[in-house]
Amino acid sequence: MWPVTAFSRKPGGVRWDGSAFRPARLIPQERSAPMFAKLNHVAIVSENYALQSIWYRAAFGLEVKTNAKFEASAMSIGDGYVGMNVNPRMAGRQAGFDHFGIQVEDVEVVRERVAKKYPKIEIIQRPSNRPFAALGIHDPAGQYFDLSQAGLKNRAEVYEAGTWDQARRFRHFALRVIEPERLAEFYASVFELPLSNSSAGDGAFALSDGRITMHILPWKISDFLGTGIERPAPDHIGFEVEDLAAFKKDIEELQTVNPAMRPKPTGVGAEGAARLALFQKTGLADHYMADLDGVMIAVSQRKQ
Repeated sequence: MWPVTAFSRKPGGVRWDGSAFRPARLIPQERSAPMFAKLNHVAIVSENYALQSIWYRAAFGLEVKTNAKFEASAMSIGDGYVGMNVNPRMAGRQAGFDHFGIQVEDVEVVRERVAKKYPKIEIIQRPSNRPFAALGIHDPAGQYFDLSQAGLKNRAEVYEAGTWDQARRFRHFALRVIEPERLAEFYASVFELPLSNSSAGDGAFALSDGRITMHILPWKISDFLGTGIERPAPDHIGFEVEDLAAFKKDIEELQTVNPAMRPKPTGVGAEGAARLALFQKTGLADHYMADLDGVMIAVSQRKQ
């Protein structure tokens, strides 16, 4: 393992605790060992989890590595690096982009770091039928995420199917939070994820495992002027495709063959236009859309 990315600050803003700061500046460091952590799990909750799974498989070529018995309770699909769970919505659960997961080299190292610096954060054991999550944890703002380690007993399905490469794949995911710098420091220090300023704008941060990037965006209630207000939460999922024009054509053909495969429209009406504009303001993609349920998706053309 190598040291957590260092960053310097100069006065010019206000941190969550009232002290002055400027956004983090990445200082490159030599890497001589594998990444300690991988951002290789996302999960959505849906009223139509089976249909959602089929749409993601058809739209992005995600593969399924499971059986019908498991699919009766959830769908597990992936791109050879990131595994996505599409979980059915149960009573008391909100639908949408629900959480993400981090796989680490050693969960005990994470326990030690959290106990030392963030004693109020709890880490709990998850039910044994979860194919990725061995443990449940939350960040200082209360965002829940899964914690896993290769080789643990519960790991199964797409998470133990090996790796493969494909033309369409996950690229990033994003959170909107009230204290972006505080949370960026948490993920950088606990999980050794290199930290930099995000291209998404002022006050945004990016942490990457070398393949997937987590963007931490600032949440301000004023950003939702003219549209429905959303709570601080996971914001969207990003993909990259080999040919954006071909991808758009595939989406059109899907809904022609089966109208049930029509993504939730974005930018409809004044409120819809305001919400789409906020999404586009991130600048993280070439195309902005939603899935069947309305989960926001950023699609980028892969650079040659």
